[in-house]
Amino acid sequence: MPAEYRERIEASRPMMRQRAEQDYGLPFNPGSLMQDSRPALILEKYAQSAGQGAAFHDAVMKIMWQDAGRIDDPAVLSAILESLGLESDVDALLAVPEHEQAMQQDVTQAHQYGLSGVPAIVFENRYLVSGAQPYAVLKQVADQVIAEQKTSEDA
Repeated sequence: MPAEYRERIEASRPMMRQRAEQDYGLPFNPGSLMQDSRPALILEKYAQSAGQGAAFHDAVMKIMWQDAGRIDDPAVLSAILESLGLESDVDALLAVPEHEQAMQQDVTQAHQYGLSGVPAIVFENRYLVSGAQPYAVLKQVADQVIAEQKTSEDA
């Protein structure tokens, strides 16, 4: 990661902390920015295929953003998988080409949307909400999507 990106992200941490803690009531104690998230993203695809994708994602996010943990540590990833009752041999799971291909499809789609970082949410393949946004912003976009769906159903 280039130094200017790291500096910009580090400078935004107070705002992110305020939003996480005040707007969402979540503790904010992020880990190092210099982590390789690729193994966690690949293993999330494995967890999704086993019906545990959301639980794996939540565990990784908690470790990264609340516990200042290392999501690039195979032992940490193995412990998450084990806690979910899943196969926990990280090296073997990372060697499964289908999991990496599924992750790469997500990366390709993100780049097609013009995304190069997180957090980012795309609603209905039309509305991009980028960055750590207040709850009110997410609700406004969700309400807009719902209203548009109702309008199209009534037409």
